Amino acid sequence: MTQRKPAGMSFESWVDRQIREAEERGDFTRLAGIGEPLPDERVPYGEMWWMKRKMTQEGLSVVASGSLGLRKEAEDALAEAAAAPSERMVRAVLEPVNKKIAANLRMPPPGPPLGREEIDIDAFLREWRAARGRDDRGALPAEGEPASEPVSKGSWLRRLRTRPDGGSHKSAAPAGRPEGSKDC
Repeated sequence: MTQRKPAGMSFESWVDRQIREAEERGDFTRLAGIGEPLPDERVPYGEMWWMKRKMTQEGLSVVASGSLGLRKEAEDALAEAAAAPSERMVRAVLEPVNKKIAANLRMPPPGPPLGREEIDIDAFLREWRAARGRDDRGALPAEGEPASEPVSKGSWLRRLRTRPDGGSHKSAAPAGRPEGSKDC
């Protein structure tokens, strides 16, 4: 309808004439959804109803920005990392998200707060290995061999002072000197 309303004709009669001519041409007989009920008649009115319907028809999803988008990205990254085939892939998926979370926590954008901390990648990897029956090094235990206990990650000083046989290096006296003797 690119015609302009002629001068001197009332607006209502001009619109009625346009509708009547379109009916005569059959423009209204081939409309999509003719004779079907209106969709979502019980859903309350929303300002962007047409955009939501168009996005559904096109198969698009809403992309959230700011903290909400980052929260969704972290959830997706955790799901992707859980299905990752290797530790390297787990780290490759989670580390970029952790950088974004750290930046968000340092300088929060306007809007709702993030509501989560950085992902503890080491704890996630422990759970990931346990789910796959692997030890802390990522190796599968040999057939018939039980999985090894995780390596203790105590302080380096304590590990230095502790001997492999369970004794302590500190309590052992140096060779050639009686126990309890002091240097003068």
